[in-house]
Amino acid sequence: GIAAAPSAHAAVEPDIDSTAEWGARPPNGTNPVIWGSPDKLIVHHTVSANTEDFSREQAHAHAHWVQDLHMDGNGWRDSGYNFVVSRGGWITEGCTGSLPALLDGDRFVQGIHTAGQNTQGIGISNEGSYHEGAEPPAAQWEALVTLCAYACEQYAIPSSEIYGHMDFGSTLCPGIFHERLPRLRDEVERARDL
Repeated sequence: GIAAAPSAHAAVEPDIDSTAEWGARPPNGTNPVIWGSPDKLIVHHTVSANTEDFSREQAHAHAHWVQDLHMDGNGWRDSGYNFVVSRGGWITEGCTGSLPALLDGDRFVQGIHTAGQNTQGIGISNEGSYHEGAEPPAAQWEALVTLCAYACEQYAIPSSEIYGHMDFGSTLCPGIFHERLPRLRDEVERARDL
């Protein structure tokens, strides 16, 4: 096809550590690739400890924790989320193949994050537990906004199509992030118009 000219309103490409960079296990089998674009982003939290370790090493350790929980605990083929944002603002690729798909913008990997939505939505989770009134650190929030803005731009998703896990099922996930969805949508819209 013919490459589109770069938009004058380009969202910033976030720094995302690939599964190779953080040393993920290979998936059990093949992660399904869906050609075309997802129609929404779905925000989650991982319900891990609200660590004060904001290092990249902690982000990688947490990515391993999520993958082990999902593969060994839940019996899933891979980490269920497409991307995970650490409390320190580091972003890791979750489900293997999600990062190159995002960068190309012509496909996405079917995650395992929201019943009934995995073939339509990208799952973005946040390190920590946010259903007891905890606030996400500023670095985490900023990285979430940057990642969502970039994903919305790559896939031509309106910022109005950013949801929380609880919009699609009986869950407390994503805690305070759900109450902040209007702010997230507004900040994503602004990030796309810079």
